[in-house]
Amino acid sequence: MELRTLQYFVVVAEELHFGRAATRLHMTQPPLSRAIKQLEADLGALLLTRSPTGVALTPVGAVLLDEARALLDHADRVRARVGAAAGAATLTVGLLGDGTDPGVTRLAASFRERHPGVDIRIRDTDLTDPTCGLRAGLVDVALTRAPFDGTALTVRTLRADPVGVVLRADDPLAGRDRLRPAELDDRRWFQFPPGTDPVWQSYWNGGTPRRGPVVRAVQECLQAVLWNGTVGLAPLGHELPAEFVVVPLVDMPPSRVVVAWNEGDADPLLRSFVELATAAYRRR
Repeated sequence: MELRTLQYFVVVAEELHFGRAATRLHMTQPPLSRAIKQLEADLGALLLTRSPTGVALTPVGAVLLDEARALLDHADRVRARVGAAAGAATLTVGLLGDGTDPGVTRLAASFRERHPGVDIRIRDTDLTDPTCGLRAGLVDVALTRAPFDGTALTVRTLRADPVGVVLRADDPLAGRDRLRPAELDDRRWFQFPPGTDPVWQSYWNGGTPRRGPVVRAVQECLQAVLWNGTVGLAPLGHELPAEFVVVPLVDMPPSRVVVAWNEGDADPLLRSFVELATAAYRRR
């Protein structure tokens, strides 16, 4: 098994849709489908069940997803240590959320202009770790969303986005111009796996203990809304498929886009990244 193929599989498993996974991987769908079929042939097991509406993980696929994530994380650590030993100028950036955010685009352009010889490595993470691997030493800096446990980290707010509740378009509440969390107390809210940062989980549950399906990725959240009427939350201004609507949620603190790094890390390249990120998100 090649690491690249495992990365393809992880993205498909998180998106639960070959088209969206191909877009995220910056490739076309046919070679992605062929790579996954070859992986299934190599392993002698079906990893995904396919249907016109998307894909679902088989029990074998769920096992491989956990193992593939662990292998890819280890490979990231190996690359980082070898690069450091070789003296190469690299910066590993963890991303959570929308990599097409205009702030990310502006930051990438300004960083390339100031540091053309630096190798930037991107680690795209799911919703279970708001620090994007920062605590585990997998990244040098994270572009993510708060709140989360900031112990031993330095966190700088770049932007604050109001939040809305994601509903099916045919939901009885979909026509409302605003909602309050208390009006959704009888609904199921998505949950993150056990061990997820409780500060992070509490925020996305509106500050109240809730019950609902366990999810790891944005597409899993949307599928839970679509199939089960689960309550999902999302920053306002993000485009969603036509079968969903987002109703502004009042009495809810905004979701903060932040840059985070390990407390006391004085690396000049990191400091430059933070400076450029602050400027990039200030521009509209």
